[in-house]
Amino acid sequence: MFQGASALNLDAKGRMSVPAKHRDALLVQGEGRITLTKHPDGCLLLFPRPEWETFRSRVAQLPMDAHWWRRIFLGNAAELDLDSAGRILVSPELRSAAGIEKEVMLLGMGSHLELWDAATYAAKEQAAIAQGMPEALKQFNF
Repeated sequence: MFQGASALNLDAKGRMSVPAKHRDALLVQGEGRITLTKHPDGCLLLFPRPEWETFRSRVAQLPMDAHWWRRIFLGNAAELDLDSAGRILVSPELRSAAGIEKEVMLLGMGSHLELWDAATYAAKEQAAIAQGMPEALKQFNF
């Protein structure tokens, strides 16, 4: 289970050090094997390989009218391995797709993680808060 937010920086080569709490889980769940892909919200999705296989299977079963969504998720997927220093290399194509240059936010989302450009994430979070709580949460007890 991935949860929590981490403010991180990519190095000059586009590598990101995965925080120890997430790195340990990635090593246990997927032996350090990761899949990174685009998300239409403007972030990247980071899956341990077993969770990716489940997600990939569900996406592959989408009906024909969702073929562009298959292209977005499956066609842009990159298989990665944690290096000996616990880093992953985010390809230039995926960095460009998410507007990522250096400062990023890594968010635990349960079965996977999201990787955001830090400024983009902050702006989208503020916009969501400004819109107010959605109906689905108004009956939710905190």
